[in-house]
Amino acid sequence: MLKKVLRGIFTIIGLVIGYIVGYAVLNNPTVKEVNFLSTAVGTVSSTIFIMLIFGVILFLISPRIYNSISNLIEYAEKNIQKLSATEILYSAIGIIIAVGITSLIGYPIRKISQLLDSDLGAALGLIIILLLNLVAAIIGADVFIKKKDSISMLLSGLKKGTGKEKKHKPVVKTIAKILDTSVIIDGRIFDICKTGFVEGPLVIPNFILDELRHISDSSDSLKRNRGRRGLDILNKIQKELDIETQIWEGDFPEIAEVDSKLLKLAQVLKGKVVTNDFNLNKVAEFQGVPVLNINELANAIKPVVLPGEEMKVLVVKDGKEPTQGVAYLDDGTMIVVEGGRKFMGSPLDVIVTSVLQTAAGRMIFAKLKE
Repeated sequence: MLKKVLRGIFTIIGLVIGYIVGYAVLNNPTVKEVNFLSTAVGTVSSTIFIMLIFGVILFLISPRIYNSISNLIEYAEKNIQKLSATEILYSAIGIIIAVGITSLIGYPIRKISQLLDSDLGAALGLIIILLLNLVAAIIGADVFIKKKDSISMLLSGLKKGTGKEKKHKPVVKTIAKILDTSVIIDGRIFDICKTGFVEGPLVIPNFILDELRHISDSSDSLKRNRGRRGLDILNKIQKELDIETQIWEGDFPEIAEVDSKLLKLAQVLKGKVVTNDFNLNKVAEFQGVPVLNINELANAIKPVVLPGEEMKVLVVKDGKEPTQGVAYLDDGTMIVVEGGRKFMGSPLDVIVTSVLQTAAGRMIFAKLKE
């Protein structure tokens, strides 16, 4: 329906253009010298003929014009959907500032074109000014979108600086804690924040939320449950804790991997990544990005076990070696007992021989007490 209406509108536009062109042509002194066109019948019939030509032309090309407009609107909608409300606001501000600057630059060009005593010079000056404004608008929007975080931090700093009541108060600098997908799904971050050992703000990037949403919509029931658990943990942090949380709505389109985006964001915000991913921890360490590893914290607060200590354990499964048995402490620490395989299911008194401590966990090696 819309296509038919637009086709009719374009046809009417073609008729109007034909009337304007026909009027201009028939009023030309050279054309008036033609006997037939100098009469009223000739003038009217020629005008109608020219109107019909332009009307038919616009009628025939209107589908292509409609498709071009539809593609342009669809392209604009896709690109606008990728932008957050903050990015749209900053792009609008950038366009206004850039066009204002180019208007000042284009003022001398406009004056020079007005001094030229020809329509061509004036038209050329107008075209140059329009092109300058277009290029400046694109550059201004792009610059303000890319620098929105720096501009926001500058504006917030100026706002804090204008407060008279805060002039003599010491400012405590807080470091942003950027949450990884794995640590959100793990859930222990909620308990750690609840104890007050971690200060805000907690930053949840928008691309992490998108990843959690995709995991929640997975056809695999295990992945789906993990994703929903992560979203539930975020809701609990926002509703039940007093810690400050922020949603970072930006993105890094040039970076494909989520982990790389996370490290880039930590560098931009000068914050720390909170994770329990051992591989991400190593990559962050290589790139010089500070990391708070939940597993390292859990290992740090476990009771200290020294070689030579005695303990009572229950062997529950076989070890890798033929004579080894495996037991576990209450906190989940694995104990490898030499010669414990034949005592599976029985409580044993063992002596700790060594302790292996890594970022991925802790492992205790023990032998049977003689």
